[in-house]
Order: sequence, then C-alpha cells, then structure tokens
Amino acid sequence: MRVLFMGTPVFAVPSLEALSAAGLDVIGVVTAPDRPKGRGQAVAAPPVKEAAVRLGIPVWQPERVRASESIEQIRAGRPDLIAVVAFGQILPKAILEIPPKGCLNVHASLLPAYRGAAPIQWAIIRGEERTGITTMLMDEGMDTGAMLMQQAVDIKPDERAGGLAGRLSRIGASLLVDTIDAWTRGAVTATPQEHARATTAPLMKKHDGRIFWDRPAREIVNLVRGTDPWPGAWTSYNEQPWRIWRAAVTPRGAGQWPPGMIAAVHTTGIDVATGRDWVTIQELQIPDRRRMTAAEFLAGHPVKVRAMLGEPARV
Repeated sequence: MRVLFMGTPVFAVPSLEALSAAGLDVIGVVTAPDRPKGRGQAVAAPPVKEAAVRLGIPVWQPERVRASESIEQIRAGRPDLIAVVAFGQILPKAILEIPPKGCLNVHASLLPAYRGAAPIQWAIIRGEERTGITTMLMDEGMDTGAMLMQQAVDIKPDERAGGLAGRLSRIGASLLVDTIDAWTRGAVTATPQEHARATTAPLMKKHDGRIFWDRPAREIVNLVRGTDPWPGAWTSYNEQPWRIWRAAVTPRGAGQWPPGMIAAVHTTGIDVATGRDWVTIQELQIPDRRRMTAAEFLAGHPVKVRAMLGEPARV
C-alpha cells in the first residue's frame, strides 16, 4: 500500500519512523518549507524533513498545500492512504478525496475533547488528569472526522506540556500503525464524534502565558506546566519580565495578602499570594539570562517582600 505522510514538527517524527519501520511503502513526505529559526534566524529544516532525509524518503515542501499545483502533485503520486500528523495546514476536499483509503490523522486528545492546534497545552492548563490519542478519518472540519481508534493516558501531576507531548508522540506512532493495519483489513469501523460534547484547543499565543495572580494557585501552576516550553508563563517585577518555569502550590499563610504580592522569600522559592493559596516560584528566567532556581536567582537579584508582581485580571 502506498502511503503519503504529511507532518512538520518533532511530534510527528515518531509516526514517520514507525511507518517506515513497519515496512509500509512511504512514497513521500509533505512538510513545511524551511524557515528562519532562533536568535540568529538561520534557515532550518522542519524536524520531519530531517527524519525523512535520514530514512531516504523523498520530501516535498509546498508553501500552500491547497494550491492547484500541490493538489495535482499529490494526485500524481497515487497514494492509497495519506497519514497526517501535526501537518500545520488544513487539507481541502480535493486532497481528502484523492486516496481510496482516506486521510488518517493522529490527534493528541480523546476526541471530541480539545479539537484544535494545541490540545496538549490546553488539557494541562485546564487541569485535566487524563488525555490520550485519537486516530480518525479526516473531513473538511477542524478535527471533526469519524474516529477509528483511541488510547487514553493519565497526565502525571507535575507533567509539563513538552514532556507529555513526547510521550503522546510515541503512543500516537504506535496507534497509527495499528490503525492503518486494522482499517485496511476492515477490522475497525469509523465512529462519528458526538459534536455536542466537543471542546476546543486553539493555537497558543504569547498572551496566553500571562499570569493573572487573582486566579487560584492551582490554575496558575497548571498554566506554568501547560505553557512549557512555549509560550511560557510570564509576569513582571518592577517592570522586569519574569518567565516562570517551575512553581508549586503552597497553602496560604496567616495575614492579608492581596493577589500578586510577594509574601515570602526563601532559598526554596518565592511565595506569591493568589486568589486562593500561594504560588511558590521555584525556577525562573529574566531576559538575556539562563534559567535559574529561586536560590540562584535570589543570590544576585534582591526581591522585596510585599512587592507586587504583574497586574490582577480585569473582568
């Protein structure tokens, strides 16, 4: 069976590697164009391209997959099935109709929950304790296609988005191979989603990482976990940006502490009052400096008790 693979970031690499290791005829890889990356803005290839080159699979990098020449090139490849993992572009109906076995997608949630571009991040931010992988037949909607297989996993209490993504990428790779095998043998049927139960997980933006200190401490810690490594949870101290990398919930101490006020400073962290309990900042970063533990940061950066961080949320 001729399989065309479409994917871009590191999350998709295990799936491509698994298809190749399973002996499937991966006829080509469609991925994003090379882009400038990092502070130096040097042009870099997407991770899927690097993996495809290593595996000896032809690579194609269209700027717009829905362009007519892109559609014709995919049609000319005569794929029996298209496997899509975090590709980054919405496929038009003209492409969805090309492969006789359909377009199969790996999505990092238990659909219909968390449809969209950032299901892992939002699941952690919203305090979910369980998530998983869904494989589905793609349609023209945003993650609305009929489901084929699912595998649930527990989210570890201190797990961060980056670590969970790594775990789910490997689970998704295995489930994709199993799904293709079962689907092509007729051993699995497509189950429509319950659209009334759907929730969304929109693309993360920089402002999504802003900490509002009048929220409960648990919500703030979940934000720190869910935005690591990007866009990062952030606040400010005396107008200096702080990026918070690690934090914990601490029961509120005695006394009146308005949200955002630094309540205590000690070698294991910086305690900040919130809408409920305290957040203990354990690891942070300021512009042009490396990540530091609270003890390392405090050794060179005085922090005053009763100073305020950021601004409270506005309704």
